[in-house]
Amino acid sequence: MSGTGTARGRIDKRQAILDAAFTVFAREGYAQAGVDVIAAEAGVAKATVYSHYGDKESLFRETVSASADRALAENLAVVERLTGAGEDLRATLETVGSKLLECYCADRSWALRRLLAAETGQFPDLLDVIHTRAADRVAEALADRLARLTVSGHLRTADPLLAADQFFALLSGPADKRARLGTRRTPDAELRAIAEAAVDTFLKAFGAQG
Repeated sequence: MSGTGTARGRIDKRQAILDAAFTVFAREGYAQAGVDVIAAEAGVAKATVYSHYGDKESLFRETVSASADRALAENLAVVERLTGAGEDLRATLETVGSKLLECYCADRSWALRRLLAAETGQFPDLLDVIHTRAADRVAEALADRLARLTVSGHLRTADPLLAADQFFALLSGPADKRARLGTRRTPDAELRAIAEAAVDTFLKAFGAQG
């Protein structure tokens, strides 16, 4: 096998271990999750897991960090739709809101939040990892888009980051209530209704006044 092939195989194996670790940690919790179970889930030897990640705590931390990076990429892809170039702002905000809710209410997202809630007593710093690697960066990206819309006269926001935080709160609050920590699947029609209501409230507060 070439050097490139060997490197690719190592990367693929690391990803398989991370995916398996997330599944097992989310299902069983940190204390009960066994490295042997994770290895079996990933289809690798137990020694291979230790070779890549050293110990269970390091693997857990890497798993959370990788999940944060994945959430960041998915949410940034949604925020990037908000360009402000010749578009119906309300319709675009509703689409962005609906897509952000899809990310927020995805099974993996709920599993991650439940896992963090369960393990935060032992690993309180992981909440900072999620915020610094994902949540804060998504909020900053949305704030940047809102600032541009303010400059172009589409919105009135004295503090775009605060406006971004409030937009997310208008989406996540109702979603939390309906989904019940992810134990109830929220139909697409409900997600759209939440997004529409959020945008309506948001534009009443921050919409440009004629």
